[in-house]
Amino acid sequence: MDKWLWAARFYKTRALASEAIACGKVQVNGERVKRARPLQVGDEIRIRQGPFEHQIVVRALSGRRGPAVEAAQLYEEKPESRAARDQLAVQLKTLHSMFVPERGRPTKKDRREINRLKGRD
Repeated sequence: MDKWLWAARFYKTRALASEAIACGKVQVNGERVKRARPLQVGDEIRIRQGPFEHQIVVRALSGRRGPAVEAAQLYEEKPESRAARDQLAVQLKTLHSMFVPERGRPTKKDRREINRLKGRD
């Protein structure tokens, strides 16, 4: 299981894949699994990475990590999973832009506040 997740490029190392499996962030056919569980073609995997969730179906098995093009052929992502991740990404980007001001040159008011905080004025 951890080897396949690593080969499919969901995790950068097998250790990270093993840790995610142990923490319950990976489910196969709706059940928690152990890292040594063998996968079969047609298994449905749910992977939670941060706020995002991938729901994929295993199309092929591989024991080695190859190029990204080969890794993408190991699985097929469900369309509703992709749509939900895209929608969440847009929401997070919108929230981020609402609460994080644009960085730029400080205004005269900002400079006065900085000077006051540093005790220069």
